[in-house]
Amino acid sequence: MPAWTCTRHSDRASRVSAYGRPAIRSDARGALATLIAARPRVPAIRPSARALAWIRAVLFVSALVPLARLFALGYADALGANPVEFVTRSTGTWTLVMLCATLSVTPLRRLLGWPWLLRLRRMLGLFAFFYATLHFTTWLWFDQWFDPASMLADIMKRPFVTVGFTAFVLLLPLAATSTQAMMRRLGRRWQELHRLVYAIALLGVLHYWWAKAGKNDVAEPFVYALVVAGLLAFRLVWTTAGAVRARRATPPSRARAPGRPGRRRP
Repeated sequence: MPAWTCTRHSDRASRVSAYGRPAIRSDARGALATLIAARPRVPAIRPSARALAWIRAVLFVSALVPLARLFALGYADALGANPVEFVTRSTGTWTLVMLCATLSVTPLRRLLGWPWLLRLRRMLGLFAFFYATLHFTTWLWFDQWFDPASMLADIMKRPFVTVGFTAFVLLLPLAATSTQAMMRRLGRRWQELHRLVYAIALLGVLHYWWAKAGKNDVAEPFVYALVVAGLLAFRLVWTTAGAVRARRATPPSRARAPGRPGRRRP
């Protein structure tokens, strides 16, 4: 009887790796990793340089639509009874949208097999920083009127302001090192630095949640929390599955015989 038709053999093989070592991932992670590996085949799309330039242009214009909407509403005097709060909420929401879009590039690239999506990630990240800057400037200018004492008191008094300010400060080095020259200069440290985007996304969701919790309206922050949690879970599962594959592909080290190598004992 073939080995794969034997239940006991398959159960034992599922618990032991190819080199006789126990598998190191749990059933839940293994199931998620198997689901990712069994994803349906997607036709490979390789846009030309000209098509990719058009995609980038369309994405650039689309990312500016929320800003154009704010200008249009302001010109029509349709920002509501509290225009400062409206602009603050809008720019903060679009900061989270751009952060989620930036974090989704790598999962989409791996699931769809479209490496050219990485060419769009830097633009999305910079737009996240752009709307975060507008969000911070609105609070700094129209809410605090550039008063350092009032700003410090607001940061210390309201926790969601503290969390949001921390997230914005963490965004600064990411935006400053987004150029190709900085990537070459920092080398591996560049990737380690830009992993801060996950912490920034978590802080952004927490900032939004606490801001809405005072009004008992956490439905929208909950959606963003689910999206960010899903993206982080995907990265965790993919990284764990890659580590397991690498571990299984590496043969066990052989014990060296006593004595000098290549020399026989008399």
